[in-house]
Amino acid sequence: MINNPIQSLAEAAANWHQLPLSDDISQATRRAILDWFATTLPGCVQPPAMLLAAACHSSRGNGKAVCYVDGSLGSARHAALINGTASHTVEFDDIFKDGGYHPGSPTIAAALAVAQDQEVSLEQLHRAVIAGYEVGCRISLAIQPSHYTYWHITSTVGTIGAAVAAAMLLKGDATIIANAIALATSFAGGHQQNLQGEGMAKAMHPGHAADAGILAAMAAAEGMTGSMDSLHAPKGYAAATSDSTGNWDAAFEGLGEWTPITRMTVKNHGCCGHIFPALDGLRILQSEHGFAVEDIHSIHIKGYGPTYNMCNRPAPKSAQEARFSIQYCIAAQFFLGGVRLSAFSESALAREDIRAFMPRVSVSEDAELAAAYPRKRMARINVTLNNGQTLNHFQQTRKGDPENPLTDAEMIAKYDELAGSVIAPETLVNLRHQILHSNNLPQEIALK
Repeated sequence: MINNPIQSLAEAAANWHQLPLSDDISQATRRAILDWFATTLPGCVQPPAMLLAAACHSSRGNGKAVCYVDGSLGSARHAALINGTASHTVEFDDIFKDGGYHPGSPTIAAALAVAQDQEVSLEQLHRAVIAGYEVGCRISLAIQPSHYTYWHITSTVGTIGAAVAAAMLLKGDATIIANAIALATSFAGGHQQNLQGEGMAKAMHPGHAADAGILAAMAAAEGMTGSMDSLHAPKGYAAATSDSTGNWDAAFEGLGEWTPITRMTVKNHGCCGHIFPALDGLRILQSEHGFAVEDIHSIHIKGYGPTYNMCNRPAPKSAQEARFSIQYCIAAQFFLGGVRLSAFSESALAREDIRAFMPRVSVSEDAELAAAYPRKRMARINVTLNNGQTLNHFQQTRKGDPENPLTDAEMIAKYDELAGSVIAPETLVNLRHQILHSNNLPQEIALK
């Protein structure tokens, strides 16, 4: 049993100041940063990041951090707020599946902004990102799955992960990092209604988390303190946002043996990750049996809890709703060949053939699959053809999960597709090379 989670997490993070970086860890960190840019840059030319950049124009402040929406330089907090928002807009950001958490959007947004502003080395940036993932992902294990009932974990835990990464870059020791965590627990927010309902708040969640995390780190670095019991006490963060004071044995399992950044899911579809097993399984089923979309009478998906209660949206009206609609995403995969950026364009959302097919798709919760969540994300798929034939498939993994990872070539293809939609080919190649092979911090990028 861990006596004090905050102190133990802070010590684990501070150790990354000097722990050796194996080739596997370094490569995983470079992949995470490449994937962050892949999902962030397309979000820079869409609301809410563009609207937020305009709204916060007068509060940009002085600094050397890059706001990728407009290429301006300003304070680390300003850049992290806008970039973190952009990174969550097109729903391609990484996942720590065991905790149901997207660490990259808030953690890398905060770390990169502080690193640029402080002009630190690339190695220091990498160490900060690794530490931020270490703490955030392990906290997610302590409070999930009950935390997700009312809270958006990427917003809440993301604030803490961002605080750790920023504190590392401000040369914080374990005491400073512990106080940054404690302060961040009071800044962490973001509820499910703004995740599942209408409006633009969801994408702002990791942006706010990145900003608030930097604030906590800056305050701690100047000597401000927080309660060292704020994570696990009866009136602390875990108790307030989950059904217990935290499963800290689960959180610390394997500490020192593996680090979370090496166990990330890289998104292969531009929608909610709870839809992925159905999309992957249907692609396998179609390749095995060769049926066409016009041959399908109906499709039924059995999934775990969020597959049904978050993604059963038979009539989405907006791109945001469509990204959480299993009916829309399955239809889009059949008619468009994939669920990528173009699937959520106005023209795609208005397609009559996609809309006409959606009522053929239904979804329910399977008790066995629900019991295995969040460690396993699975789906049972039943396809009934017009000739009466029934096809079944059990999808036990998602393409992109640690058990079935994207190759480096597939990750680069994803980056080229997403980032290439908003930056010039030469810039695309140069940035990719810089992230994967150089020892320099990424800086300004000109959007098309």
